[in-house]
Amino acid sequence: MKIFVDTANLEELRAAAAWGIVDGVTTNPSLIAKEGNPIEEQIAKICEIVDGDISAEVVAIEAKAMIEEGRKLAAIHPNVVVKLPLTRDGIQATSVLSKEDIRVNVTLCFTANQAMLAAKAGAYIISPFVGRLDDLGMTGMELIEEIVTIYDNYGYPTQVLAASLRSPLHVKEAALIGSHIGTMPFKVVDSLFNHPLTDSGLERFLKDYEKVFAAQKAG
Repeated sequence: MKIFVDTANLEELRAAAAWGIVDGVTTNPSLIAKEGNPIEEQIAKICEIVDGDISAEVVAIEAKAMIEEGRKLAAIHPNVVVKLPLTRDGIQATSVLSKEDIRVNVTLCFTANQAMLAAKAGAYIISPFVGRLDDLGMTGMELIEEIVTIYDNYGYPTQVLAASLRSPLHVKEAALIGSHIGTMPFKVVDSLFNHPLTDSGLERFLKDYEKVFAAQKAG
């Protein structure tokens, strides 16, 4: 499963990219706004840090305006994937842009039927939101499983991106189900490294090594 970082913060992206395990980035208007720079400027900077798919979301809500904005975003860098909402206008814009070989990430997906519409419109990526469904007392991972099954049934090339992953358990479950991509905040990526036995094991190895060679030096 590809690992994407859900952030527009350059410091977080530099830290994550240095590990060599990050495949892409997802952003949205809220994340861009936190950084205080125009979207074109911030996305260009992100593309300099991470060599992979970089999702940049439109703020237009009507199809015609989405198409125009999508073309401008796609022109920023070859790695940019235009992000559109799963609305009637968003699906219409997806159909148009995909026919122009502009890759589209359809976001705010909450049902398998919505995901099917996105695939039929030529979406490059579909982004079902796991955590937000969990917040409503539903099981978000069930949606990922349904979409993966439907796409496999009919050979849709659209990649399933499990979004709103909030914990290491979410990441593991998405990978087990077969999600092509998982996107998560930097803190969740960082937490994937953690286990107390790793820390205690390393500490013991180093102590054992130091004990032997300290004794040799003393001798």
